[in-house]
Amino acid sequence: MNRVKWIDVVSRLLVFLTKLTHVRPRFTWMVLSALLLSACAEVHLTATPPPVQQPLPRVVTPAPPPPAPEPAPVEPVIAGPAGPETDILRKPGAVTVAILVPLTGPEAAFGRDLLAAAQMAVFDLADSNFELRLYDTGGQVAQARTAALAAQQDGAQIILGPLFSSAVLAAADVARPANIPILAFSNNREIVGDGVYAMGFFPEDQVQRIVDYSFAQNMTRFSALVPDDLYGSRMVAALNENTGLGGRELTEVAYYLDETQALVDTVKQLGRYDERHKDLLDQRRELAAKDDEISKRALERLADLETLGEVDFEALLLPAGGEEVLRIAPLLAFYDIDPSVVKLLGTWLWDDPTLRTEPNMIGAWFAAPPTATRQRFVENFKRLYEREPERQATLAYDATALAIVLAQRVARANDTATNMYSVDALTSPVGFTGMDGIFRLRPSGLVERGLSVFEIQPDGAREIDPAPTSFDDLIN
Repeated sequence: MNRVKWIDVVSRLLVFLTKLTHVRPRFTWMVLSALLLSACAEVHLTATPPPVQQPLPRVVTPAPPPPAPEPAPVEPVIAGPAGPETDILRKPGAVTVAILVPLTGPEAAFGRDLLAAAQMAVFDLADSNFELRLYDTGGQVAQARTAALAAQQDGAQIILGPLFSSAVLAAADVARPANIPILAFSNNREIVGDGVYAMGFFPEDQVQRIVDYSFAQNMTRFSALVPDDLYGSRMVAALNENTGLGGRELTEVAYYLDETQALVDTVKQLGRYDERHKDLLDQRRELAAKDDEISKRALERLADLETLGEVDFEALLLPAGGEEVLRIAPLLAFYDIDPSVVKLLGTWLWDDPTLRTEPNMIGAWFAAPPTATRQRFVENFKRLYEREPERQATLAYDATALAIVLAQRVARANDTATNMYSVDALTSPVGFTGMDGIFRLRPSGLVERGLSVFEIQPDGAREIDPAPTSFDDLIN
């Protein structure tokens, strides 16, 4: 079978797999808009999907690169119809964007969800001049570098992905010298800068948001109970930075190990349980030695207590996930760190339905991205692909939509000399509105997001402080 016929067969198969004929009618809503700064009003720059009769934008699986010591196989999973080899020659005004995700290897399912979300953005927002080209990293460093090299050779103007930090660094070795920016699906602060941006959700930002909100509710003394590892150190550093501001105090930090007895001992020490328990016993003996009615009534009031006095903090940061929280929360209450007195604070890891089953977690607060727009994304993803998407799939949608919107902005201005993915364009201070609320890329390579505050209730998480809708609402 000659090459043309082979490609035609593959194209037909891929169209069947992705249900492309069902895509465009189902997605007419626009969810990513540039927020234009104005002294008087906020203006939203939106992009409208092309009419149905226009040619569909192409999601292209490129031909394999020339033989190399470690070539990167490109698996056409979920991708749109592949064209002939000459398609890599970009026509005037066309935009070529590369997406690097693992479509083989242990994280292939995650990679497919990222790719599927990116395709949703393409068919929601792009016109026929936009081309998304797919490269499989396999979750491997060498393969990520080869994929980035292939993307550069194919004329990619921006790279979306990869997913893992090591793969991002390998791709950056190729992209930086070629002045190709990278929007990585990572939340590692160590890999950003010099044209590499991390689109992920940073727990440090969530710590800042929840501490700011707690301080606004007149809480000034904070503490932390964190795992004894690098993540725990990051959370303490973030808390220390935010409690260093005027009127806030970090009173105590406790690091715990996973072993049960070590965890118990850490919780007891954090709450000064033994000291407070001794104070209670001493007070009981002192009152029992007296024979007056006032002492007798005071002794009765102490009968059901385990400790005397309160802990030295009003809010406790517990940046752990579901199973750990379900182990720790009962211990806190047992050793008299009373959740009705001490407010428990968490991160997006607490967006977990199982936590509402723990009575001591009711009323706890956590910071996370707003849910309204994301829920619409999930519903449409499930309708298209008949499965629940990975939580971080929205990163791929927003990164792709950002690439489309910036390209369309240049096209409307009819300014072919403008670099649509320049630092100034990518780091617009007014930011963008995506599936997880407002966000903006910073010149440092980090992403800043508008987050909501939620309270855990028996029937689920309730939003108690909505995310900002503009960066004008934040202190820059």
